[in-house]
Amino acid sequence: MGKLDGKVAIITGAAQGMGEAHVRRFVTEGAKVALTDLNEERGQQIANELGDQVLFVKHDVTSLADWKRVVSEVEEHFGAPVTVLVNNAGIIGPVVPTVDFDEDDYLKVVAVNQHSQFYGMKTVIPSMQKAGGGTVVNISSTAGMVSIVGAPNLAYVGSKFASRGMTKHVAIQYGPDNIRVNSVHPGYIKTPMMAAATDEDGGGIADVVPIRRMAEPDEVSKLVLFLASEDSSYISGMEHVIDGGLTAS
Repeated sequence: MGKLDGKVAIITGAAQGMGEAHVRRFVTEGAKVALTDLNEERGQQIANELGDQVLFVKHDVTSLADWKRVVSEVEEHFGAPVTVLVNNAGIIGPVVPTVDFDEDDYLKVVAVNQHSQFYGMKTVIPSMQKAGGGTVVNISSTAGMVSIVGAPNLAYVGSKFASRGMTKHVAIQYGPDNIRVNSVHPGYIKTPMMAAATDEDGGGIADVVPIRRMAEPDEVSKLVLFLASEDSSYISGMEHVIDGGLTAS
């Protein structure tokens, strides 16, 4: 028996990094998973590898219309409502001081990191209500807890704080419907996005982490699995930091 047997999940931004790790972990625990991303080639490759439990859907998370289409396709494909949503898609944006930050870059970061989570909850919660309950996991960041030194820009920090706040609001609203909502706040994780923002070995980032290393993506997936499963049945509206002690000081 897997921890997610009978669950239908949507995981966004899942063609690489943490999202891909979440998909793989969920499949091993029995979930049927819709892997969504704009990277059609890689997303379909992962779905083909993992078999019938995984459906790849090309998905622009910044489009409400696209979200409606995705939910409809997933329900039809798996023949059941969606019971788990992992809002994982996110971008960093340019590393730039506020006064030099381009408006278009600001709007893009907010659209991907914040608006997508709103659209996801808006469109998936009705499916969860049909199922009699569900769980939402919003992926934020340690930058949604504190404005860490070296944070790339104010849009990134602002959108990650927004994720935390929206999580609490929606958890209160839909708790009576047996829908739990939590946020996850990773620190420095070995992902392609992190590699693009630093050099290949993290640019000495591990030196500022008390545990003295960056995390593997699957270490975050274990926390996401816990929050998506009945192991966390009485946990909702909370932030869950996974950062090796980074924000302890």
